[in-house]
Amino acid sequence: MQVTPSPQNRPQAIQAAEIAVPKTAVASRGSLQQVGTFWDMLGIRIVFMAVCIAAGFHFRPFGLTKELGATVGFLFGMAVILFELRLRHASLRRLIGAAVGSILGLLGAYLTSLILTHTTMPESTRSFFSLAAFLVMAYIGVVLGANKGDMLNLQALGGLFGSERSLKHSFKVLDTSVIIDGRVADIAEAQFLDGTVIIPQFVLHELQLVADSADPLKRQRGRRGLEVLQRIQKMAHLEVQIAADDFLQVPEVDLKLIELAKRYDAKIVTNDFNLNKVATLQGIEILNVNQLANALKPVVLPGETMRVFILREGKEYNQGVAYLDDGTMVVVDGARKMINKTIDIIVTSVHQTTAGKMIFGRHDDRSEQMPRMAASGGSQLGESTGRTSEGGGERPARPLYPEPGRS
Repeated sequence: MQVTPSPQNRPQAIQAAEIAVPKTAVASRGSLQQVGTFWDMLGIRIVFMAVCIAAGFHFRPFGLTKELGATVGFLFGMAVILFELRLRHASLRRLIGAAVGSILGLLGAYLTSLILTHTTMPESTRSFFSLAAFLVMAYIGVVLGANKGDMLNLQALGGLFGSERSLKHSFKVLDTSVIIDGRVADIAEAQFLDGTVIIPQFVLHELQLVADSADPLKRQRGRRGLEVLQRIQKMAHLEVQIAADDFLQVPEVDLKLIELAKRYDAKIVTNDFNLNKVATLQGIEILNVNQLANALKPVVLPGETMRVFILREGKEYNQGVAYLDDGTMVVVDGARKMINKTIDIIVTSVHQTTAGKMIFGRHDDRSEQMPRMAASGGSQLGESTGRTSEGGGERPARPLYPEPGRS
């Protein structure tokens, strides 16, 4: 039987190495038994590189020696693998758009070369213009097709891309305010946030400006936002993408977020009240962290009794203000004289607003009246007993219960 050593018996270097391993590496190790994993792709790439090197060594392109030909084949294989790694991060819409755009570009270049063959220009000039047309048209077709590929309606293709359609509502765009707030990392860690998380490049630029600010408070907030992003990026169940899309004609960051959400058909995760209203008016779905926090607060009903600490006086006459542990403000009538004291209150009403929940109550003085009544009753009993015992000629008070042996 294999005994696993306890964390106390392990060396500190091993524990630090285990902590430094990202969750994504653990997830990849757990999926080694599947087809198409890291080791399968590594084997395919090694075979492809070997074929490229052998082809360059045998055919010797450009009249090079065998060693230089093998080097050219190696560089060609590395370029193809790097291009393939970049394509793995592209969406299916963009790949289809780039493919269609390249085909249309090559078709346009071919028609242009047919027209050039009927001209009287020299052969070298005609070949140069034909090659330039092929390069330019193919480049423009790939770039424009990839950028406009997000506008493709894959649902109209008869269910061929059903997996892409199932991810239609799985994109979430993070706002700057919700990143700095930090609670979104806890929500994602509890797996209440799934799918693909999109972090726009202009949001990262805004966070960097805040982190480099001369104001110490702003600098601390910006660095906290960057730490939250690193924490989210290490979560294995989330796919984090940095979107390079920018809208130069839109000056404000909030409006850029709305345009980006329209392009990716995504939801915006924010706690900004104004962005929530503007995006809702334009038909964008919003995941408001403040609304989630308010929904998780304990339910308080009118008539219930709670114990609160009066922190300061309220705006109205004879009011006191207290706060619960979750930040809910409690306004108490008749508690102005109870500042810096813990008292019992009776809830009169609860108001739910867009900014949060407010509880209104009144001071419950029953707990204070009972000790007063007990103290006053004891003093009155002592006074009556004293009056009967003074005046030596008076008859003593009759006992409440008859003594045994007396009739």
